[in-house]
Amino acid sequence: MSMNLQKIETTTDLTKEEFIEKYFIPQKPVVIKNASKNWPANQKWDLNFMKEIAGDKVVPLYDNRPIDPKSKFNSPHAEMKMSDYIDLLKKEPTEYRIFLWNILKAVPELQNDFKYPDYGLTFLKSIPTLFFGGTNSFTFMHYDIDLANIFHYHFDGKKQCILFDQNQNNYLYKVPNSLLTLRDIDFSNPNLEKWPALKNASGYITDLEHGDMLYIPEGYWHYMKYITPGFSMSLRTIPKKPKNLAKAVYNIVVMRNIENLMRKTLGEKWMNWKYKKAISDTHKLNNLA
Repeated sequence: MSMNLQKIETTTDLTKEEFIEKYFIPQKPVVIKNASKNWPANQKWDLNFMKEIAGDKVVPLYDNRPIDPKSKFNSPHAEMKMSDYIDLLKKEPTEYRIFLWNILKAVPELQNDFKYPDYGLTFLKSIPTLFFGGTNSFTFMHYDIDLANIFHYHFDGKKQCILFDQNQNNYLYKVPNSLLTLRDIDFSNPNLEKWPALKNASGYITDLEHGDMLYIPEGYWHYMKYITPGFSMSLRTIPKKPKNLAKAVYNIVVMRNIENLMRKTLGEKWMNWKYKKAISDTHKLNNLA
């Protein structure tokens, strides 16, 4: 038995009106094939180019080790020069990923290589961010702290994306006071005997290739697995739904600070309590022993 995942709708082009009516208003994901075809980035951006233009930059790296109870929210696990990191990606599989790297701060000239799509939305133009990963590396299932609408453009290689909307929270083993599900769950091949509530979840799946764009509606859970080494860029807009905007403000102003305080004061006890409560709450909601 596997999870109930349907393929995300795929198209080759969308007008502003079509996007708003079919996907933005109903908050439904979509993939646009070769969406960056008119950008200089479509022809230029690959791992070799990034090594050439940003090789001397020191980048923060993340992997899949257990959270350090004393570390702050989203603290990186290591740092490395971009040139060395890309060499590593090409040499062998690695869990090290680059997460939320702001290209405008690091390499301002890269902003000339792409344009914000005209979908009738106001983009947060100060924070276009890049994400890199090696073969079989993955991000844990999570949703973004600001519940933004995300326009996720992929470059160089292939990655798998699995999405759930917030209506699926009761089935996903959400960790209290966080944006994560349990890190033990491999959403690309979950053990449904160990995590039986996932049998009740309904989500979406797709693979992205160079040039493709995935629209991730506001607040959607997303899991990303790199099939080959590659990278993506996310462009984002603030959530339009008042409920989601309020939740975003709460996450940034309250939740994140509470999490940092509890990690500092209780450390491992706090993390263990959250792990156990994620399981007990999910099983209780699903009438599981």
